[in-house]
Amino acid sequence: MNNAPATILDTIGNTPLLALRKVVPANGARILLKLESRNPTGSVKDRMALAMIEAPEADGRLKPGGAVVEYTGGSTGVSLALICAVKKHPLHLVTSDAFSREKLDHMRLLGAKLTIVPSENGKQTEKLTKNMIAEAHRIAQNLGAYITAQMENTDQLAAYAKLADEIWEQTGGRIDGFVQSVGTAAALRGISEKLRQHDGRIRFVAVEPAESAVLSGGPSGAHKIDGIGAGYVVPLWHDGIADDIERVSTEEARATAFRLAAEEALFCGTSTGANVAAALRLAERLGRNATIVTIMCDTGMKYLKTFSQALEP
Repeated sequence: MNNAPATILDTIGNTPLLALRKVVPANGARILLKLESRNPTGSVKDRMALAMIEAPEADGRLKPGGAVVEYTGGSTGVSLALICAVKKHPLHLVTSDAFSREKLDHMRLLGAKLTIVPSENGKQTEKLTKNMIAEAHRIAQNLGAYITAQMENTDQLAAYAKLADEIWEQTGGRIDGFVQSVGTAAALRGISEKLRQHDGRIRFVAVEPAESAVLSGGPSGAHKIDGIGAGYVVPLWHDGIADDIERVSTEEARATAFRLAAEEALFCGTSTGANVAAALRLAERLGRNATIVTIMCDTGMKYLKTFSQALEP
């Protein structure tokens, strides 16, 4: 087959855009969900991880067979593990027991070496994030390795610009609002910058954990929404990225994820739950003639053990 992908990396991107049918308010806007769970590791992070490796390979910062280091809440680490396995880069990841066991196991199975930084009661906090970052930089220096440093890496913005182009094409240019939760801020920044070039009237909404709502001026705190809410204002964030900031609690994010599974047959993680919870609020405000797009960040299979515990009586 002439059009067969050469490697698994050629299957990253070009994901479907699906209209939600059951959870949307009766008189609210149409909500379209970009199914990033269809990427090879089941996560939108496959896109940015590929960009963070291919850019330094192209300009010589990362040599053939050179070692890579990153700090990660899980999905970026899994994505980097996939890409480094294909490209033969040894990978050392710094992560924590605060994140799902499924993600940690997935990283190891793809060949990554892990350093686990202990958390406080399994919750993500500013202290944990900064401890992980410091440990990753220490390891990279000791190994003489290339650190992708996702919190400040601008190579990934190109991947999200491409994602924005997919959204624009799939909606036929009809989009009134875009909603995305903030981890490194790269996704919302890259997507919003590109979509604004297409249409300056689109309204962009950032989502952060209610328990640690630092972007909207609240105090840093602990939460359990994997992959977002670092606990401080991250380097890639700036105030012009979003028109509004929505606070979503861990409980609401999980409840919305469970609703998506039961009512839409879409099994997703809590960051997607947070995205859709905020999108539902925006849908009420914009009304039935509007179209909102948000991201299904990953598959709920990455959280199966955690979710099973929440379902126990």
